[in-house]
Amino acid sequence: MSSSTRYNRQIILPEIGEEGQEKLSRSKVLVIGAGGLGAAILPYLASAGVGEIGIVDHDVIEISNLQRQVIYKTEAIGKSKAKEAKAVIAELNPLVKVKAISEKLSGRNAISLFEKYDIIVDATDNIAIKYLINDACLVTHKPMVYGSIFRFQGQVSVFNYKNGPTYRCLYPEENLNAANCEEAGVLGVSVGIIGMLQANEVLKMILGIGAILSGKILVYNTLNNEQQKYDFEKNDFQSITREAFEEKYNKCEVEEVSFESVLNEMDNDEVLFLDVRNVDESPKISLKNQIQIPLMHLESKLEKLDKKQTIYIFCQSGIRSKIAFELLQKHRFKNIKSIAGGALTMRNLLEEKKDSHEFTNFIF
Repeated sequence: MSSSTRYNRQIILPEIGEEGQEKLSRSKVLVIGAGGLGAAILPYLASAGVGEIGIVDHDVIEISNLQRQVIYKTEAIGKSKAKEAKAVIAELNPLVKVKAISEKLSGRNAISLFEKYDIIVDATDNIAIKYLINDACLVTHKPMVYGSIFRFQGQVSVFNYKNGPTYRCLYPEENLNAANCEEAGVLGVSVGIIGMLQANEVLKMILGIGAILSGKILVYNTLNNEQQKYDFEKNDFQSITREAFEEKYNKCEVEEVSFESVLNEMDNDEVLFLDVRNVDESPKISLKNQIQIPLMHLESKLEKLDKKQTIYIFCQSGIRSKIAFELLQKHRFKNIKSIAGGALTMRNLLEEKKDSHEFTNFIF
């Protein structure tokens, strides 16, 4: 089957034509995140004929993902999201070149990745990563297609388009403790709608048609089908230099430790174990020197923490603890470490110790 036959229904649109289809085939788009938003964005970019698509995601597929990450099958549980998404796209449209990047986006790889693509799509649910994407786009002069979901409400915008307003113009304060879908909950169709709106902005930019959501944010509510579009202006925020980017994002990596390596500190009054999970999450773990502050409330309750103590942060699996690490680091906490694997790993080790009668000062 020829490419003209595959894309016939969009080529016959006067706004696209053969010339527009050629633009699509030459374009290169990098999608950060192959979760709920990415699962909606990727198939539409591929089916439209975007020439090259990069997928960045270091995560693996879990059963709880399938409710909204609809490109994955049950038998894919435990496999790499980026690699599985690549396989899905290759099957959908073999004419598209796809690269799976199964690594976490960071200050060390963002700029080198972004330089290879024309448009960067934010399909993440992590506030800290959104600021990183924005700043790397500024350094590399790439537009950022933004999407965000909170329960039944979603947002879409385009930042840094033709030197237009950026993510920091809309959200100048780095509030890193906003809830993600794991904490706040999400309806699958809400993610799908916002993801498709993001894909639409990408295609319009490539084709040079329509009105781009630059300097505007679209807010859509799936419960009542209401949507609003708000204008915002570029502020006095200075463009980030490569040197400033390196200083901000590469000066200190999150320090991780194994729970086993700190077991002997469980009774040390100079040590605090900080649980940043929600109060209803299991397994329940209770250590002598422990406090629980959910991540979404952490920044407003920093007075409960003592900067003189060594703080070991843990969450369910080790992801939110890294966000908490960055938040505490921003507030000049020095003696902080993230426990690798989180409460799930801790529970397994504590059960082993309980069976051997080594420790008794904990509960599940």
